[in-house]
Formats: sequence, structure tokens, C-alpha cells
Amino acid sequence: MSRAENAVREIHRMDCAASQDQWANRLHPLVKFLLTVYYIALTVSFSKYDVIGICGMVIYPLVMFLLSELSFSDCLRRLKLVLPLVCVVGILNPFLDHTTIELGGIEMSAGVLSMLTLICKGVFSLLASYLLIATTSIDQLCYAFRLLHMPKILMTQILLTYRYITVLLEEVSRMMQAYALRAPNQKGIHITAWGSLTGQLLLRSVDRANVVYESMVLRGHRGSFAYIGEKTRLRAQDIAFFAVWLTVLTLFRKYPVFILIGNLTGGLFT
Repeated sequence: MSRAENAVREIHRMDCAASQDQWANRLHPLVKFLLTVYYIALTVSFSKYDVIGICGMVIYPLVMFLLSELSFSDCLRRLKLVLPLVCVVGILNPFLDHTTIELGGIEMSAGVLSMLTLICKGVFSLLASYLLIATTSIDQLCYAFRLLHMPKILMTQILLTYRYITVLLEEVSRMMQAYALRAPNQKGIHITAWGSLTGQLLLRSVDRANVVYESMVLRGHRGSFAYIGEKTRLRAQDIAFFAVWLTVLTLFRKYPVFILIGNLTGGLFT
């Protein structure tokens, strides 16, 4: 199976996961989107040496993975190309920052602390984004964007771009399969065929896009996004979910919860 076919299957699997009838999937998409944006904003707002404080932000993805019944191993597998890049971003910090900082009575390199903090920021933000995508379909996200009064042309562009990614990958898979049948003993695509295959991919993608657009027009498309799913209103549990997490995340951002818990437990056992 080619990489393009694997990518198409992963997109379909994510769509199936987002359409499941789970508790997290039934939450209002606007609540999940706003909460994800707020969580990412709080996560990246930590100072570059506050590694203990940012570790407390793991509570949101940890609890959400349990509530949504998503597989953490599947998450790591799907993000295996992005997570190493996030971890490599701060790998030079220990070599550039040679100052020392006292943390819990132990002197540590400031470069190592900033590297760990940067890695935590990237990993936690990726996990929160994955949770949003895995529990919310693209139609529900666009519906949330419409409730936020996003410009219709931008919202439609996001939706169509997501839809056409599958079309483009399917055309790539067909062309790769046809090339492999004509050159069975060759590994990869020869450099002399790159130009012609790219041109053919463009032409075939345009033809498929025209067919898709004509089908959309026949089904009533008039140039703007029309959500045909269930237009759910904000329920009491949606508001309670948002308020509880808003409070918890704000407290974890404002106070060093782990240090406070450690001091409290240490005082109880002494």
C-alpha cells in the first residue's frame, strides 16, 4: 500500500472517529473549539523556565483522552512525523544557554529547563489539537466558525481544502500505481518523469475538482457553507463543561498546583 493510500485511509479513520456517538463527540463544537484555543494560549504563555508549572497542563489532554475513549497509541502513531520536529526545536538550548537556575534546591542548566518547557508546550498543544480533530468533524468545526461569524468565503475555503485533499491523494495513488505497473523493477519515480507526472496530476485534479463542484451545484450549493447536520443548541452540560475546564485551567496557569500539593502533603506527613 502506497503512502498516498495510507494517508487517505487515515483521513477516513479520523472522520469515522469524529462521527462516533461518544460523550466527548456530543459536546457542542463551539465549546470544544474555544476551550482548545484557550488551552493552547495558556500553555504557550508559560515562561521558558517554568517546567514545573507547565507540567500541570497535562491534566486537560489526560482527562480528555479518558473521557473520549481515544487510543493514545493511535495518537502517537498519527503524530509520529510532527512530534520529533517539536522535540528538535529546542534541542540547541542547552548549548546556547549556559546559566544555572536553582530548582527545588538543585542547580540545573537553564538551557535544559527551557528545552523541556518548549517540548512540553509543543506536545501539549499537539495533543489538544488532536483531541479536537478526533472528536469533531470538519462540518461541525465549520458550523462553530459560522457561529463565530467567520467570513463565509474563508469558511468555505477551509471546508473545500479539506475535501480536496482526499481527491488529490487519490489521484496521486492512482498515478503511482500506474507508474509502478509500467516500471515494475524500478524503485520510486525516475527524475525524468517528475515533470510529466506533476502536470498530469494537476490536470487530473482539476478535472476531478470540476466534477465535484458540479455535483455540489446539483445538490444546492450556492457558493457558501450550508451545515446540514444537527444544529444543536448549547446545553447545560456544555456550559458546565466549559465553565469547569475554564476554571481548572486558569487555576493551573495562575498557581503552581504541583508545588502546592507537594507542600501540603509534606506538611501532613511531618
